[in-house]
Formats: sequence, C-alpha cells, structure tokens
Amino acid sequence: MPALVAMLILLATFGCRAATQPTVAVPAVAADATRFPIARTPDPRERHLTNLRQLTDGGENAEAYFSFDGKRLIFQSTRPPFECDHIFSMDLRGGALRRLSSGKGRTTCAYEMPDGRRVLYASTHLGGDACPPKPDMSAGYTWALYADYDIFTASVADLAPVRLTATPGYDAEATVSPRGDRIVFTSVRGGDLDIYTMKLDGSDVRQVTRELGYDGGAFFSPDGTKIVWRASRPAPGAEADEYRALLMRGLIRPNRLDIYVANADGTAVQRLTDNRAANFAPYFHPAGDKVIFCSNVADPKRRNFDLWLVGLDGTGLEQVTFYEEFDGFPMWAPDGRTFVFCSNRHNSAPNETNVFLADWVD
Repeated sequence: MPALVAMLILLATFGCRAATQPTVAVPAVAADATRFPIARTPDPRERHLTNLRQLTDGGENAEAYFSFDGKRLIFQSTRPPFECDHIFSMDLRGGALRRLSSGKGRTTCAYEMPDGRRVLYASTHLGGDACPPKPDMSAGYTWALYADYDIFTASVADLAPVRLTATPGYDAEATVSPRGDRIVFTSVRGGDLDIYTMKLDGSDVRQVTRELGYDGGAFFSPDGTKIVWRASRPAPGAEADEYRALLMRGLIRPNRLDIYVANADGTAVQRLTDNRAANFAPYFHPAGDKVIFCSNVADPKRRNFDLWLVGLDGTGLEQVTFYEEFDGFPMWAPDGRTFVFCSNRHNSAPNETNVFLADWVD
C-alpha cells in the first residue's frame, strides 16, 4: 500500500530513526531548464488545473508555501543526506534550491516572513542533533507530538535560528497572516492542543480555541480576519478518555479530523465538514468565500486523499483532484491564479511525494 504509507509519513509530525544529522550546506543552484519544471497532464476531470508542472522529483516533499511576493516556495523535505524533514526553498521553476534550517533535529511547517529576509519554522534541534525517534505504535497509528518542537525564525542570510516559543511541550504548525502582523500556531501549553496567535516577534500570545481535542494546521483568510483549521472533537466518555491518555504520552490519533473556520479571535466558529473522515490541510480560496482541503472521504478504505472545495457555510462540496493516491497541501499564490499542491503522482519511486504548480481556473 505505497500510497497509504506515503500519506501517513506526510501527515504526521513523524519521527525517524535516531541518527546524527550532517550539517552539510546545500548551495543555491540554478534552475535546470532541461529538467524542471516538468510538464504534466492533469486528469481530464481536474477542470480547475491547467499548465500543470512538476518542480521536484525524488524524496518526500511536502507543505510547499508561497513567499509573500509569490516568487519562491518554502517547503519541508526528507532527502539525502538527511533522514528526516528539513526546510528548503526554491524558485517557481524548481531551481535555486537552498536549505534554510540548521540541518539538526527535525523541522516542520515552514513559512516565509513578510520581509522576505527571514523564515519561520518549527524544529526539535534544541533537544538534540538527531532525528527524534518514531512514535509508539502499540496503540495503533498515531502522530508524535515531539515536546522538543519550538517555533523559530531565521535570517536567510546566515540561517541562525531565533527562538519564538519557550513554553514546555509542543509548539509548531505556524503560519503568517497575509496582513503580515500575526502568526497562528498550535501549542500544548494550556494542557490541550489549541490554536494561539502571536506577534511576529513572539509577543502578545492569545489563545484562540478551547474545546477538547486537537486543533492545528491553521491559516488566515486573505484579509486576515478569519482562520481555518483541522480539529478532532472526541465525544465525552471513552473517546475523550483515550484522547487524554494519548496526549499524556505525546501522541494523537488522526483518523477523524474536520475542517473549521472562525474569526481570528476564535469567535463565530463554523464547522465545514462532518463526514467521519480525515480532513486536513485547509486553505482559503483567494475570494475568501470557500475553502480547499484534503480528504479521504471518497475512499471507503480511507487510503486515497484528494483535494476538495467547500463553501464557508459547509455547502457546495466539490472534488478538485482525482489522482488515485495522495494529493494534498494546497495553496494559492498572492496573485490568486498560481496554485501549488503536493502529490504522489508521477513518482520515480514508491512513497515519494513531489511539489506541483498549476494555473487555477475557477
């Protein structure tokens, strides 16, 4: 089941075997016009996607997000010589590749800062140079919430990380408002996995969600007034007890996640999905009137993930991609027309995931 394996690796903040990570620099390289971008043909049913092109080929590449000027992508990748995710950037032709994280520990959820001179990401490197260990699967498939994850910014010039969060436990999944004034992130600092916002320097931390369950993967709306995120809501009794027990062990079970929207301060919460599936990686449409997200809702075996659109009132569900394995992590560029996502399609080897660009057609 290669698609399922790749999806599980991508979705989780998933550890790898403990091994000291090399700190070899990745130099900038020019785009290879003979190789990237690679023109691809979308499925005829993928009517929203034209001019599809592939920007990476090999490894596990995920969560590719546009810079504020729309000229670059920042993403996490497991590729030689590293054994777990580190942060890289590239141009929109798949060239000018650079590593932007320290090369130590494990990193996730990168974003460029509004000034274009700094980047934002979460890293475990303060807990050690090695990749953290894999999560305990004795209780079934789970995600690891590494307590060493903190959120950092780093200058593109020298890559030196500056710590923004210093509370005990998991802090990660950070993105920046299009207004350029606040960061939204997930933290266990209050005893549960909730969403918080803070200023770009880590000050003025405000709690946004308070219901029991995992809240994460949040993004701001185009005008910065709303957020969209994924959440679990365990039922009182056995489900809630299991959730708390796993959380105490630094684990969560992500089998059922739903998409929510709310005002940026957490008021006026609206649930957009209720389908007993795994729904995640939501992002606002440029018009701000709908959300795109990844879901396995169409597959009875819950192995195939595609992209879907839904209105802010939870109606108008529309399937966007139709590849038989994994499509996820969607985002529009600031121009509202260029679209990025990650997919198992056109892999050179099993379990790879690559970055794709397309022109979006409404």
